[in-house]
Amino acid sequence: MGLIRMTKWRTLVLATVGFNFSFLIWFSFAPFTGPMAEEFGLSLAEIGILASSAIWLAPFGRILTGWLSDKFGAPAVFAIVLGYVGVFSIASAFAESYGVFFVTRLIVATAGITFVIGIQHVSEWFEEGQLGTAEGIYAGIGNAGAAGGALVLPRVFGPDWSGPVFQTNWRAAFFWTGLVSIGLAIAYYALGEAAKSEEKREATAQSATFKQWVHTATRYGTVVLALAYVMTFGLELSMNGWLATYYREGFATDNLVLASTFAATFSVAAGLLRPIGGYVSDLLARKEKDILPWFTGRYREQWTFLTLCFVVVAMVGMTFAGLSGEVLVAVGAGFLVGTGCAFAEGAIFAQVPAMFPDSSGSVAGIVGGIGTVGGIVYPLVYSSTLLPNLHVGYAIVGASMIPIVLLNAWVYRPHIARRATTDGWLVGSSGTESTTPGGD
Repeated sequence: MGLIRMTKWRTLVLATVGFNFSFLIWFSFAPFTGPMAEEFGLSLAEIGILASSAIWLAPFGRILTGWLSDKFGAPAVFAIVLGYVGVFSIASAFAESYGVFFVTRLIVATAGITFVIGIQHVSEWFEEGQLGTAEGIYAGIGNAGAAGGALVLPRVFGPDWSGPVFQTNWRAAFFWTGLVSIGLAIAYYALGEAAKSEEKREATAQSATFKQWVHTATRYGTVVLALAYVMTFGLELSMNGWLATYYREGFATDNLVLASTFAATFSVAAGLLRPIGGYVSDLLARKEKDILPWFTGRYREQWTFLTLCFVVVAMVGMTFAGLSGEVLVAVGAGFLVGTGCAFAEGAIFAQVPAMFPDSSGSVAGIVGGIGTVGGIVYPLVYSSTLLPNLHVGYAIVGASMIPIVLLNAWVYRPHIARRATTDGWLVGSSGTESTTPGGD
């Protein structure tokens, strides 16, 4: 029992605050790539590697913590992650060599694994009919922490920063955000309760076996949603770490605050609009409304497929907007890409707990973990020296998403979708989950 009696809405607020700050500290380096590059002598390609490295440990970390949340409860796992992230953020502020700085920031970047912990925590409290909306609010406001970092950090810790402990703005930012992270770790552990009832907690813990994890990891539904998350959340991660550099270098925008503000428009869309994606999925499932004739009766799947198509189109539009040479047109295109990411991510994580109600942490860990791969790969494409300019990389990434969309379309066909939680690859069809995924 925590210090106060928790309800589903209080749990949602606690998880959202924790994840919002996790996202802020995860990408707290992005507004300061300019001064950091100057101090450590980094090239544009090396900045791209730094942006990519923020995701390197996330796939395994999310898969592991998703399972741990099912097994031991979200509050303890969330608190542990926030605690060590805070310690290493403080350590990175004192780093004098780039090697030490790189390693400490690599560990700080594991703040992103808290996403699946909160997804599991929220799903343990909300009923199926509200899952998409609740998870959308959690993830949407949480993801907006990247926008908060882009908007707040370079203003609070500006170029003329002269404060206690540090005279360098980015070092001060990493130090103070680290202290806040440790404080939030204590609060989460003290206040959080793992589930709405002991029965729910026990059912989830009992399903957290290695055999059940392997089964759910290889089901059609898990695999296609994980790949869909590569092209949506992975894309979001890549943009969060790259766009400030893109607007600065691609349009000769030397003003650090202005470039970060441009980048924040994407993060605002990708974060704050995400609840809409979850809400529409819930609404279509409740009303049993078909919006695409090819997937009749698969209401959540129809919405997910539509949003994935929008992301591909928006990425191609991002390239054309950049080639126009008008930075505000590119900012507007980036906002549309963020909108597509938000709607698709909300749709995907409306499906996850609805499909796997007693393994939501494990499946969220797999989907969320594999999804981060896009955040590793895409920045390397954007910053590649083989490209003629910084704009065409978006269209290349968009084209690479088409096979993922087609595979989702194959699984979303009604006769396959009905068994998407029981049929799969590599492992047989024995399992305990529902054969009617999505609650449709």
